[in-house]
Amino acid sequence: MPDATTVLIVDDHALVRGMLADRLSMEVDLSVISTASDAGEALQATSQHGPDIVLMDIDMPGLACFEAARQIRSAHPQTAIVFLSAHCQDGYVEQALEAGAAGYLTKDEPLEVVLSAVRTVAGGGSYFSAEVQGRLVVDPKGARLGRRGQTRASTLTPREREILRYVARGLSQKQMAEVTSRSSKTIHKHCNNIMAKLDLHDRVELTRFAIREGLAEA
Repeated sequence: MPDATTVLIVDDHALVRGMLADRLSMEVDLSVISTASDAGEALQATSQHGPDIVLMDIDMPGLACFEAARQIRSAHPQTAIVFLSAHCQDGYVEQALEAGAAGYLTKDEPLEVVLSAVRTVAGGGSYFSAEVQGRLVVDPKGARLGRRGQTRASTLTPREREILRYVARGLSQKQMAEVTSRSSKTIHKHCNNIMAKLDLHDRVELTRFAIREGLAEA
């Protein structure tokens, strides 16, 4: 029998982690190799265990999940990322795709769908909830959101979107520098670039924009 697909489960809710771990562990072809409560722990666990798939929540404290996904994909290209979230705004989906996700599931999906998604991704495919799939265009370059014209949010780089999420969470520039392991000067530059691109002028306006565009927790 082929080796079981190893899965790392990342969610800040212990009940959700436990439920997913228990259900996946019942399958002979799947093995929950570890769990983590935030994206920072996910990076450490991925480095330690090298899972085939990281099944990761989106809204967690600390390091943003999309930044963690990019780091995981860069350091461990053999590891696939599947996001699992209660949110389904275009902004979240777009960031997931930009981070190299192989799947995006909404949390109202039955557990059987999660199992199917994990197996599909393990086989080299991709899996998106129907609500997400209906918004995607799939071509030889991969999956992307269908466009109705460029929005202000789409002018931001992936890094700028992550910084905007931290602004909306209420982190100071010093805290952002600590979370992202970058200098305060670099964070300050990103913040200035974001405000210039969006034509917004303070943290309150940035936070409102982020929530409206699905770039931060509502």
